[in-house]
Amino acid sequence: MQAIMETLFDVVYLTTVITLGILMIKNSKGNKQYTLFGIMAVVLGAGDSFHLVPRAIALCTTGLENYTVPLGIGKFITSITMTVFYILLYYVWRKRYDTCRKQGVIIAVYLLAAMRIILCLFPQNAWTSASPSLAWGIYRNIPFALMGLLIIVLFYKSAKEHNDISFRFMWLTIVLSFAFYIPVVLWADVSPLGGMLMIPKTCAYVWTVWIGYSDMRNNWKRVDA
Repeated sequence: MQAIMETLFDVVYLTTVITLGILMIKNSKGNKQYTLFGIMAVVLGAGDSFHLVPRAIALCTTGLENYTVPLGIGKFITSITMTVFYILLYYVWRKRYDTCRKQGVIIAVYLLAAMRIILCLFPQNAWTSASPSLAWGIYRNIPFALMGLLIIVLFYKSAKEHNDISFRFMWLTIVLSFAFYIPVVLWADVSPLGGMLMIPKTCAYVWTVWIGYSDMRNNWKRVDA
């Protein structure tokens, strides 16, 4: 039952975010904000597929223990693409609010992203091991969490200052994604039930993408009216 339900959920998730991303790219009409958002959604779905597809195959066949290597490689790729996802989200923020290029913010985003990626590259992560390092799982997620916190603050302050109704909950979707993701990093290997938190985390990301898609659709409706 778990194999069927989890696989169906992952198929719906990947199909939804990639489809919405392609639609945003296709219908952006030269608006760089929506193009970036569409690319961001495709990166999210494509990156997650490297981990979710092998997981679905494992669940529906011989079990997760027999797919340790492809699952580990997929998790590694997803870690990199999620970092790229937040870099793109930062640029969406910049395009949307037409902010001046604050060098401190740009440096912080790229520095944290670089630290995250470099930490992911260390062999001590033991990505393809049946017992990956918990300590390194924490190390590589520290700059990632700080990067997420920075994006949260940027969207919260800007949406409030500009009375941006469409993006008023963008910061909350990121908060929820990290709130459900951090316990998975800490306890998923100890308690299999901890992995269930990936479901609401995934829903939070779908909400993020839907906010961007809905804003684009409503914006073009106003223009055409």
